[in-house]
Amino acid sequence: MPRMKAAIFVEPGRIVLDEKPIPDVGPLDALIRITTTTICGTDVHILKGEYPVARGLTIGHEPVGIIEKLGSAVRGYREGQRVIAGAITPSGHSAACLCGCHSQDGAGTTHGWKPMGGWRFGNTVDGCQAEFVLVPDAMANLAPVPDGLTDEQVLMCPDIMSTGFSGAESGRIRIGDTVAVFAQGPIGLCATAGARLMGATTIIAVEGVPERMEMARRMGADHVVDFTKADPVDEIRRLTDGRGVDVSIEALGRQQTFEASLRVLRPGGTLSSLGVYSGDLRIPLDGFLAGLGDHTIRTTLCPGGKERMRRLMEVIASGRVDTRPLVTHRFKLDQIEEAYELFGHQRDGVLKVAITP
Repeated sequence: MPRMKAAIFVEPGRIVLDEKPIPDVGPLDALIRITTTTICGTDVHILKGEYPVARGLTIGHEPVGIIEKLGSAVRGYREGQRVIAGAITPSGHSAACLCGCHSQDGAGTTHGWKPMGGWRFGNTVDGCQAEFVLVPDAMANLAPVPDGLTDEQVLMCPDIMSTGFSGAESGRIRIGDTVAVFAQGPIGLCATAGARLMGATTIIAVEGVPERMEMARRMGADHVVDFTKADPVDEIRRLTDGRGVDVSIEALGRQQTFEASLRVLRPGGTLSSLGVYSGDLRIPLDGFLAGLGDHTIRTTLCPGGKERMRRLMEVIASGRVDTRPLVTHRFKLDQIEEAYELFGHQRDGVLKVAITP
C-alpha cells in the first residue's frame, strides 16, 4: 500500500513526523496532494494536551493543494485542479447545516455534543500536515483557487482569515462603529482587517509585541494600545471619550482579555469572542453591569464550506486584504517538528509558518 509522510499526534508533548498509508477515496471524497499548509494555535493546544484528539491522528486543518483523485460520485471538479478546503468541512445535509449553521455540522450526535462542531481535519479525521489529505463531502467543501493567486495568498483562507473575519461579522459591525480587538496574533490581525472591511471607522488594537503592533497598523488599526505599558481598559475609555466601543473582539482565549473586552463596551455593545478557552470563564459583575447593560456576547466557530472559501479568495483577489505578510517563516514537511518548536514557543517574531511537503 502506498505510504506518505505525516505529522502524527503521539501523546501530549509529542507530534512527530512519521509514515502512514495514503487514504483510500470514497465516492464523495477527494484526495488532495498538499502543496502548502501551516500550523495553527489550535494545533499547539493539541500538542500540549489541552484539547484531546486520538493518538495516531494526523494534525493540521489549513490545506492548499491539487486534486490527486476524485471519488466516483464527485461532479464539477477535475483531477489536477488547484483547490482549498476550509478547516470546517460541513456535509451540507446535517441538522445544523439545514438550520443554516454550517460550522456546527456534527455537533449534535447520538455520541454526545462535540464542542468544535464541523471541525474534522486534525480533530476527528486525519488532517493536512502531510503529503496528502482526504477531503470528505468534496462537492460541499472544495473551492478552486483562481488563476493568478499563489498558495501563500490563499493560505489563511481555510481557517485564520475565515475565523478573524467571522469575529467582525458576529459583532455585526456597522459603518462608523468603533471596535476594539484584543490580541493581534494571526486571528486578531484578520479580525482587525475584517472590522475595517465591514465599515468600522475607528479600530483600536490591543497588543504588546512590537512586531504585531506594527502589523496591526498595516491591517487597519487606527490606534494600537500596548498593554504592557498601560491598562487597555483605561486607554480605550480615554480614546472613546468615556463612551466605550460598539464592538469588542476577543481573539486570545484568556480570562483577562475576556473581562477587558466586556468592560470596554458601551451600553448595548457586543462582545464577539473568538478565543479558544482551556478553562472556565467568569463574567465579572461590574463589566456585565449586573445583567442590565443590554450587552450581547457572541461566540463563533470558523465558518467553512466552498462558498465561504470562494468569498474569501475573492477578497484576496480584489486586493482589499493581503495576508501574505502574516507568513513569517517557512519550513519543509521534513522540518515539521522544528516548526512546532518555533511556533509553540512563539520565538523569532513568528506569526504563521508555511509548510511545504
